[in-house]
Amino acid sequence: MTEQVIVWDFDGVLNGNIVDGRFVWADALFDDWGVRLDALQSHLFRPERIRSIMRGERDLRDALSEWIAGLEQEVDVDAFLAYWFAKDARPDPAVLPHLERLAFRHVIGTNNEARRAAYIETEMGFADRVERVFASGRMGCAKPEDAYFAQIEDWTGAPAASHVLVDDSKRNADAAQARGWRAYHFADNTRAGLGPFLDRLTWSAQTPLVAPVK
Repeated sequence: MTEQVIVWDFDGVLNGNIVDGRFVWADALFDDWGVRLDALQSHLFRPERIRSIMRGERDLRDALSEWIAGLEQEVDVDAFLAYWFAKDARPDPAVLPHLERLAFRHVIGTNNEARRAAYIETEMGFADRVERVFASGRMGCAKPEDAYFAQIEDWTGAPAASHVLVDDSKRNADAAQARGWRAYHFADNTRAGLGPFLDRLTWSAQTPLVAPVK
């Protein structure tokens, strides 16, 4: 029988960096750098810009350099990136032990550009904890696009029904389920059910499952 593959979302699941809907890495941004988060967000997160960064069509460092060029103070782009990535590294101690479940194959499936994906693998050590890190910036597509899930299936060589997505985005979970994957929508009100959900997975299960949203 085909092994089941757990595809772990990173931010908000394996990495507990989202609190009350906000990325907490920037809580001290103004105190540490004298720059405002809303200014950074308005530059980076314009729909067309963040889409191209997330899919590897544009380098995050280049986009940051453009933003920094418009600031009144001097900011070193590489130092800023290092600060951002380090502050954003908050592995969730309650979720990480599930990576040790030997009944499954484990990979990461994240919407991250290539620079942070490399940081996740090396500095955070996840290259040694999962078989592979699938990152949108390397793949040229992002969740919830069908092509994203297809690339993972091509690599694993397993049928859609053998894949299980654990993701904090219901939109992503729904897209995976529509493709024939199982899905677990990881949220504050479903966090406690993750372990029992994984316990219930069996090799023969065919019906896509999604965690109830209360």
